[in-house]
Amino acid sequence: MTTKLSLTLNAKRYDIDVEEDFAKFLSAQMAEDFNVSGNNDLKLLLQAYVRKNFALYEQEKQIFGLIEKITND
Repeated sequence: MTTKLSLTLNAKRYDIDVEEDFAKFLSAQMAEDFNVSGNNDLKLLLQAYVRKNFALYEQEKQIFGLIEKITND
C-alpha cells in the first residue's frame, strides 16, 4: 500500500507516493529538514540533500571499517 507525502518548494506543491513503511520514516525525516506545512526554498532543499549525503558517507565509512575489521580478524 502506498502513502502520499507532500512538500512545497518555491511555492509549488509536490506529492510523492511511497510505500507505507517507508512513509513513516520519510515523514519524520522530512519534518526534521523542512517546513512540511509551509513553503521551502531551494537553498533549504540543497542543504538537506548535502546533510543526508554526508550522513550516508559517514555510514558507508563505518560499514567499510567494520568489514575490514571482520575480514582481518
